[in-house]
Amino acid sequence: MSKTVWAGKFLTVQTEGTWEFAARQGEIAAAVIVAIDDGDVILVEQFRVPLGRACLELPAGLVGDETAGESVAVAAGRELEEETGYRADAIEDLGVFYSSPGMTSECFTLVRATGLAKVSDGGGDGDENITVHRVPLADVPAFVAEKRKAGVAIDTKMLLILAGSIL
Repeated sequence: MSKTVWAGKFLTVQTEGTWEFAARQGEIAAAVIVAIDDGDVILVEQFRVPLGRACLELPAGLVGDETAGESVAVAAGRELEEETGYRADAIEDLGVFYSSPGMTSECFTLVRATGLAKVSDGGGDGDENITVHRVPLADVPAFVAEKRKAGVAIDTKMLLILAGSIL
């Protein structure tokens, strides 16, 4: 039986035996979006407080944080448009994955967004200040190396693009 040590709005810190871990609070889930258009992948870069620096990532966002019962597809479409300015014709569910199972219960649903149309500048909501990058797939390894050299953190989910297994 887990014991809650601390609880916030979205996370709890729990212990069970000798394990300490973070867990999502309530029914909040996450969607991570692989958006590829004409051979380019859409990436985002934003400041992440826990890292103290910008991080290069796939677009992503919470599911059900604003509207209870929101579907993953609806949330993914909303987050893709909000963060990147692209709207997708279709969202395909690629399955649930666990972020760091030795430290957190957090999981995310990976989705593929296709049929993209640019409808706005993106950039996130007023607090996010997201930079959108459209990178040819063949250039992703060099782009990641350049960002890393510049001090930008690289989200582990970028390995999906670097490995090329979900394209």
